[in-house]
Amino acid sequence: MRKGWIPITTLLLCLSCSPRDFLSRRLAADLISASETFRSPQQFVLETGVLSTKDYPAPEYLVLEHHGWISTNNAPCPAGLAPPCLEVLLTPSGVETIRALIPAADATKPSFTIPAARRELFGVTGISKQGNFADVDFLWRWAPLNEIGAALYSADLRYKSTAAFRKYDDGWHLIESTPHREQSIDDALKNAEPAP
Repeated sequence: MRKGWIPITTLLLCLSCSPRDFLSRRLAADLISASETFRSPQQFVLETGVLSTKDYPAPEYLVLEHHGWISTNNAPCPAGLAPPCLEVLLTPSGVETIRALIPAADATKPSFTIPAARRELFGVTGISKQGNFADVDFLWRWAPLNEIGAALYSADLRYKSTAAFRKYDDGWHLIESTPHREQSIDDALKNAEPAP
């Protein structure tokens, strides 16, 4: 056999292989990054008007108030709301900031859904395989999409999650729903812990 030649049987075996037949860190990272759940942006819902303090998500609203985008005042509670109540108003600075982030038709509504951040994958940190199943550990962070996102989500904080994979006849796939014992990517991202 000549030096540098590949035996025909080896070549034929390699041609029948799919890139998905081997769960590498790169394949796992590509599948996680491409998943619908991972790509969906983090939405922040800002409610204005009179709110019960029981419904008031204090940490996020305090951040927005600190930036001067909203103001809050004590207010009498309308029927159906448990006291005490606060009136949440957009400041002129808040109106300018939010106007660019929402559709024009939503500008008069009392509630705004603002795309605030998207997930960014840092990398796969480990793969544990057992037969046709695998757990893939990975690090990610929130990447702010705008001023609101930058105020609410720290780009410095990394999260550690584990996603489940399963090997089928056409190769490895990320489990996006939970039909059996596996943890879906949605569950993995919801249960993320800050990374050390």
